Amino acid sequence: MPDLRRDPIVGRWVIISTERGARPHDFVPVQTARPVTATLCPFCPGQERLTPKEIMAYRPQPLQPNSPNWTVRVVPNKFPALQVEGTLDRQGIGLYDRMNGIGAHEVIIETPNHTDSLADMPTKRIEDVLWAYRDRMIDLKKDVRFRYILIFKNHGAVAGATLEHSHSQLIALPIIPTSVFEELEGCRAHYEQKERCIYCDILRQDLADGDRIVAENHEFLCVAPYAPRFPFEMWILPKRHAGYFEESQKVQFESLAPILSEALQRMDKVLAKPAYNFILHSSPLHEKTGDFYHWHIEIIPKLTHVAGFEWGTGFYINPVAPEESAKFLREAVL
Repeated sequence: MPDLRRDPIVGRWVIISTERGARPHDFVPVQTARPVTATLCPFCPGQERLTPKEIMAYRPQPLQPNSPNWTVRVVPNKFPALQVEGTLDRQGIGLYDRMNGIGAHEVIIETPNHTDSLADMPTKRIEDVLWAYRDRMIDLKKDVRFRYILIFKNHGAVAGATLEHSHSQLIALPIIPTSVFEELEGCRAHYEQKERCIYCDILRQDLADGDRIVAENHEFLCVAPYAPRFPFEMWILPKRHAGYFEESQKVQFESLAPILSEALQRMDKVLAKPAYNFILHSSPLHEKTGDFYHWHIEIIPKLTHVAGFEWGTGFYINPVAPEESAKFLREAVL
């Protein structure tokens, strides 16, 4: 059973998950890890037996679960960071707080084609992936043990991917992560002072300034944030205030898929297809934060390393101004 332990100084929770030490490529330097070929890939059609039994799949025609002919497939992570069965069993051990590592850890296999990348997929296929995120969030929201769902993508070995077949992951947590909590508190303070959502204010500011815009459509804006931690970092935000990703409807997904595709294509064009992390931040599941919090996607190319200064101070050194990175991305010829 994984263990959740709280740092008593800063309140940060850590997952102690010794079972994940058995994962392929753990503790192997990135440069020596071998790519997995399609003939060995557990995410390719025809090899469904190599994954845990599917939780959900989209298929053009009704077929038996765990069979081929799917377009998007969701399975439990074979090496989960958290375990779905059991109780939280919160405890105080002297100074320290702990609980059982209860949660859900799932893999969203985005395409049946081993060599596809999310950037190259047709927008309708990307839309299907977004629907899969939504469907899983709605289902897991029913479990009262879970307080937060994080969806993320590690693309490329440098970004933490151990399989090259395009996929993203979902982790449902019994606590709100520290970084999300800090965002929530910043949004709450702004709302209490000004009675406005800070992300909506950011949208208005960046639309007025124009020089940090990467891409735009009727429903969404993609920007280089004003104070980015990393070079060429991008955010995608709904133009209409929305606190909960899982409440998005068809019209939002029909616009989100193409702007996400365009952002990734522009990044690939300018940066020669870098490894990257993709993070979806939405409101906590059972708390009323929708008035002041605004869901969004963060895209972070892996171009620099977090080193001693960053770990020691929490400051980030970014060698590229966001106005400059936005200009490169915006003017890239696709």
